[in-house]
Amino acid sequence: MKSTLKISALVLAFAGFALGAKAQTTSTTTSKSTTSNGVILSVGVDAGIPTGNLNNGYNWNIGGSVQADIPVVNQLFVTVNAGYNSIQGKSNAFGTGLTATNIQLLPVKAGLKFFPVNNFYVQGEAGAAFALNKSSVGFNNAAAFIYAPQIGYQFPLGGKSFLDAGVRYEGSSKFTSGNDNSQVNFVALRVAYAFGTK
Repeated sequence: MKSTLKISALVLAFAGFALGAKAQTTSTTTSKSTTSNGVILSVGVDAGIPTGNLNNGYNWNIGGSVQADIPVVNQLFVTVNAGYNSIQGKSNAFGTGLTATNIQLLPVKAGLKFFPVNNFYVQGEAGAAFALNKSSVGFNNAAAFIYAPQIGYQFPLGGKSFLDAGVRYEGSSKFTSGNDNSQVNFVALRVAYAFGTK
């Protein structure tokens, strides 16, 4: 229940942010984020809330990422993303009375980003997450498969600069066979500064 409320609050905060920023743009703005002929680079902050079994041992996660959006045709881009996530352990993790060690991950993903209307996009990525402290958290595997569907909006800041805000669900395979607590799943918000290279 707490997890559902946290996720709802995160989605509502993003919606309010998007609508507020949209309301401040004037009707004379004609630039579109998808008109760039070059690669769009972004650097952002990621914050999220664990879901599923992970929520029993971890409170939230914080991190950052860099991303390149490479134009393919019209509103379709290929994305390449790398970052860092630190998932913060609870003091009574999984009902054991012990504090969980923070999980430190290095996710590397690639995928597609499509703009169906103006600056609104849908994005899907997949890749691998590498556990930087696998021994400390009790993982058998150093890496796991990850996938991340996302929706977002690029707010024009002027020239070739944008504020890229997106909400995603990121899920993983198990870092330890047979242990559902080793799946790292969360809902996250990414807010990034983006700029076109051409």
